[in-house]
Amino acid sequence: MPKSRKRSRGGGYRKFLTWLLRNPRKVQAAHALTVVFLLGCLAALVLACYMLLLSRDMPSLSQIENPSFEFASVAYTADGVELARFGRQNRSWISYDDISAHVKNALISTEDHRFESHWGMDMFRTASAFTQSGLGKLGLPFERQGGSTITQQLARNLYNEQIGFAVTVERKLKEMATAVQLERRYSKQEIVEMYLNTVPFRHNAFGIEAAGRTYFGKSAEELDELEAAALIGMLKGTSLYDPVRNPERSRERRNVVLRQMVRRGHLDRQFYETYRDSLTTTRFRSADVTQSFAPYFAEYVRNWVSDWGRENGIDVYGEGLRIHTTLDSGLQQLAQEAVEDQMNGLQAAVDCEWSAQSSPRFIHGEDLEAYLGNPCHTVVANRWAYFWENRQAQLDVFVRETPRFAALARGGTAQNAALEQLKGDAAFMDSLKASKTRLEVGLVSKDPRTGHIRAWVGGRNLAEDWFDHVAIAKRQAGSTFKPFVYTAAIDAGYFPTYTLKDTLINYVDPYTKEVWSPLNSGQMPSGEVLTLREGLSRSLNTISAQLILEIKPSTAALYARRMGIESPLDPVPALALGTSDVSLLELVTGYSTLANLGIRNRPVAILRIEDRRGTVLYEHRPAPGEALSDVTSAVMIDMLRGVINEPYGTGHRIRSQFRLTGYDFAGKTGTTQEGADGWFVLMHPELVTGAWVGFNDRRISFRSSFWGQGAHNALFVAGDYLRRASLASEEFLGKQERFPPPEAFGFLTPAERSRAAEGDGRVKW
Repeated sequence: MPKSRKRSRGGGYRKFLTWLLRNPRKVQAAHALTVVFLLGCLAALVLACYMLLLSRDMPSLSQIENPSFEFASVAYTADGVELARFGRQNRSWISYDDISAHVKNALISTEDHRFESHWGMDMFRTASAFTQSGLGKLGLPFERQGGSTITQQLARNLYNEQIGFAVTVERKLKEMATAVQLERRYSKQEIVEMYLNTVPFRHNAFGIEAAGRTYFGKSAEELDELEAAALIGMLKGTSLYDPVRNPERSRERRNVVLRQMVRRGHLDRQFYETYRDSLTTTRFRSADVTQSFAPYFAEYVRNWVSDWGRENGIDVYGEGLRIHTTLDSGLQQLAQEAVEDQMNGLQAAVDCEWSAQSSPRFIHGEDLEAYLGNPCHTVVANRWAYFWENRQAQLDVFVRETPRFAALARGGTAQNAALEQLKGDAAFMDSLKASKTRLEVGLVSKDPRTGHIRAWVGGRNLAEDWFDHVAIAKRQAGSTFKPFVYTAAIDAGYFPTYTLKDTLINYVDPYTKEVWSPLNSGQMPSGEVLTLREGLSRSLNTISAQLILEIKPSTAALYARRMGIESPLDPVPALALGTSDVSLLELVTGYSTLANLGIRNRPVAILRIEDRRGTVLYEHRPAPGEALSDVTSAVMIDMLRGVINEPYGTGHRIRSQFRLTGYDFAGKTGTTQEGADGWFVLMHPELVTGAWVGFNDRRISFRSSFWGQGAHNALFVAGDYLRRASLASEEFLGKQERFPPPEAFGFLTPAERSRAAEGDGRVKW
């Protein structure tokens, strides 16, 4: 067998040599094929070595199997409406099944129509892109083509640090190799899901869910054909084809996507013909906190959660937390509308009051609509013209306090020269005057039974003024502080029928020897003997001053702290008139303690925080504390009803002007010196609402005592808001809810009080 095998092999060699000699051309072809084969093997070997070297910088298998993402944390209202997003990247993950079919069809039709059949790389697409790009560089009419499949684009999105975006062979090879690995480990649906959740858009929106909410106010599941095509069209150039910034270019690019959808059988030709000339309607709202429908509350929540995250080692801006707040979106919307309408009118009124020597109030009275249409407001040059003409020295002070003035002074410009330079800058001066004379507002509603914040308006526009007038701003409370004084007296045994004379007092401070002689707002003391109930309803300073001297200022301060005022309080007699600075949120908390019959609940903004998988990381646990007895609270509520119900009560406009009849209300108005601050707090068993109106700079104020009163500014804001709430839903403000009467807690009946008060009327209970 070995010998015969040898002969056979030798015969084969001879036959092969004979064939070669007889076919010289075929020999040449064989040589060429051999060379090509050898070169191909060499190229493959080089490529393999090169890929081995590249693999050091490519994503690892662990990274491919466990890609990491940053997710924005999302805050929701109590009724499930999205409030705001907090994150370095605005991204929320959404599953494949929850993405609109129009989005998926638009993506595959436009970006990779052979997606279902390739294995991560489309060789035809790659070769075509290479050819067209090469011919384009030679000056021929071809554009540079990307040639990347959806999987390759996903590889870049996921691992941009390792792969990069440079137009190089190295980057392309990394991208292709990573795409193949992704295809081996994920299904086609998973790849589309990951791609649509990672692709970047403008305005810090990452993924189709964030993009849908940013541009159209919709989830990814709700996007229609035009919206889906517009967003997928943006992938070629997010800035160039932005439907808000460049609507016409967006339309053209969107139509390219629609034509591809028609071509691939995902859309009817008739649909395209019908909508090809129309623009895509947008409802733009970025994830910036200023774009929230409750921006000041959203900023408060963001700060609270940020502090909580730091304390607990949690990345609030990257871990996709779900933050459940107490806010009611319906009440918040009504509050925003009321604030906008009333503040526009009040701004017009104060603009007109200071526009000329003679105030138009004597013509327009309380008709805010009339002020809005008057040239004293509509013509910008007329606004506050009289004020600035007669306050040149004050204007100079304002200029000297600006950062621009400080910068000029630091740069070596003489102060007088800097002053004249800035006063000559018309745009600068107009901006300064507008900011100084801009009327501001704060409004907050709180459920006294739980402490839950239901509505929060911290100012007129967060984009223009970041200063929150609910929790941060602190101003003198004026007469809204008086209930704390009266509460201390009632708790000490004073009857509401306890009497004091409406007369001027002269209190001499034992240390400074200064004389304190408070006057009533807008009127001289009457000399009448009045009950505490009457004195509180009429908000008489003379009565409150005498009362605090009897119970001692330190006692009034103590009760205020127990009820919810946390700011420092100066325990002097003038405290009765609200001379210490407090925040609106503190004030509403104090009144809420009364409304909750002496049980204090701290303000609650956040109910629960969950991670992306629904695990509860934080949950609010109520910790109510007893600050007052129920009987003291009930008596005070009954006294404060008079502010609203009595014809002489400073809050009676709630009934007469805003027609809020049938509700059990109690409250108090407040005004500080020169009308710098206007306050109003209204209590209802289910809702305590407070409002403040004034200027950021205390040196600016209303011109008249009429518009400067809390009863004519802050009450208008709160009254309009609660009127809207009463019309919107019984759930917001229930007519059937009632505060219990003092008698329910053992307080004397009216007849018993009358008998007890016989004599000098100064009997305590």
